[in-house]
Amino acid sequence: MRLFLRLNLFYGSLGLLIWVGYQLVPDLNRYLPLGVIENLFDQGMPGDLNGVVIHASNVTSQVSGLVWLVAAIFGAVILMIPVMWTYITIRRESKLDQSLLQTMLIIPIAVTGIVLIVHNSLALAFSLAGVVAGIRFRYALKNPADSLFLFLAIGVGLACGIGMFVVAAVMTAIFNYTFLVLWQMNYGWNQESKRYMSHSPRGRLTPVELEEMAQKDIQSKLNQQMHEQLMKEQKK
Repeated sequence: MRLFLRLNLFYGSLGLLIWVGYQLVPDLNRYLPLGVIENLFDQGMPGDLNGVVIHASNVTSQVSGLVWLVAAIFGAVILMIPVMWTYITIRRESKLDQSLLQTMLIIPIAVTGIVLIVHNSLALAFSLAGVVAGIRFRYALKNPADSLFLFLAIGVGLACGIGMFVVAAVMTAIFNYTFLVLWQMNYGWNQESKRYMSHSPRGRLTPVELEEMAQKDIQSKLNQQMHEQLMKEQKK
């Protein structure tokens, strides 16, 4: 429940801050990468890139452009903080992957910058694809679910890179609350087979309960061995 309260506080404060900003500056999205949702649904000709144009008409100088860029990058980083809270909480019972946490924080920065550089340039996009193709990634994730966090980090970077901070915020909020609900329900956990598509009627086991179960199993096996040993000695 502590994570639930922290998420509510974070997204509530973020929403209030954005609302106050729009009350003070009605066209705030023209200066900062907050994004306007309807811009995502612009109808363009097939094959053109009008639907992904960065809408920041009042960014006309180096200073305003720098402010926009810094806001986009820092916005991506800030939105990953609650995602990292969720990851740390659901992985508390197992070993945390520190390198994955660092990657989750760095990927949005890199993706945001890349989107701004490659934006609407096929030549740069192909160049980037060639560079990435020359890099071999040998890191294997310990848990398949961890790839979802990296995928979300890429999505946050893409959204902030095109100036859609609000879209990224909604995306991370839905992601975090969904993961939190599944974790609290312990959905799909099975003690014997550890499969992931069935609901556990018992609910989520705490670390203390897991330790008690392990101790009981060990004690039961020891008692059985001692009983068998006594039976053998009596037969002799």
